[in-house]
Amino acid sequence: MSRRPRRRPRFYFSLRSPYSWLAYRELQDRHREVADRLEWVPFFEPDELSLKMLQAAGGEFPYTPMSKAKHRYILQDVRRLADERGLVFRWPVDREPVWEVPHLGYLAAERHGKGAEFIALAARARWQGGLDICDPEVIGAFGAKLGLDRDELAGASDDPELREAGVRALLEVHRGGVFGVPFFTDHYDKYWGLDRLPAFVAALAAHEDPAPAPARETAPALPRDQGHPHGRSVDDGHAGGCG
Repeated sequence: MSRRPRRRPRFYFSLRSPYSWLAYRELQDRHREVADRLEWVPFFEPDELSLKMLQAAGGEFPYTPMSKAKHRYILQDVRRLADERGLVFRWPVDREPVWEVPHLGYLAAERHGKGAEFIALAARARWQGGLDICDPEVIGAFGAKLGLDRDELAGASDDPELREAGVRALLEVHRGGVFGVPFFTDHYDKYWGLDRLPAFVAALAAHEDPAPAPARETAPALPRDQGHPHGRSVDDGHAGGCG
């Protein structure tokens, strides 16, 4: 009796969250081979239109109020974690952000096979340049570096097909029981938080089949894939997996 194939491991990421950024850097700097295997799913707070579309499709988005005390803690904690990793960064200022702008911009780049490069540019712009990645002009400027149409990236949030693709991603968030980022899944196992990344990487390594003996049939390889405002927000600013 054949076993059901394992689900592809996933990284639910947000271009908004500093902890998601730190997890991204950890993957790129220390676990590049793991990063290349993952399915990357964007996690973003929907605007009014996306929320209506999500609810019409039977989904919900996990909102969690963020207190001022938690916001101040995050400012300190991310600074400590970045210093430990030798990362220099600038806190961006988000003024009336629309998170579809960068995340649907990612989906636009991804359909041209440039998703990873887009994330690298967005992370650098936000966390090292302190730029507003919810500004369509900032996102459009990535086009020249990616070899993509500037207007396609800048106008991604106005593209009906990309809106639908964004809602499908949010439905995956809902169906997967994802409530914050960074969030990793290995088949049915879930790992929430930057400090759970080593356990996730170890779990993936444990599933690697050893090289078969010459006389035995070769086992199939695993598939390869690829500052918060105060008040209402998603719980995407969290270092670990406990409240």
